[in-house]
Amino acid sequence: MFRNLLGFAIFAVIAVFLLKVFFGLFGILVGLLMTLAWFAFVGFLIYLVLKLVAPDAAARVREMVAGRPAV
Repeated sequence: MFRNLLGFAIFAVIAVFLLKVFFGLFGILVGLLMTLAWFAFVGFLIYLVLKLVAPDAAARVREMVAGRPAV
């Protein structure tokens, strides 16, 4: 019985450690994705303002980002 209890205790410690590692990495991944989404949103706002102020410049920016040759 003591051996079973010791086995479950060791398993619990390992499980808690692995969960902390998993959720730590998961948190880093979610943080990076949210940062990327924030940068995309800010870029979209800048492009939107540029499109309202200077449509020709916005078209050149869109062509440059899309990779099409500018004419």
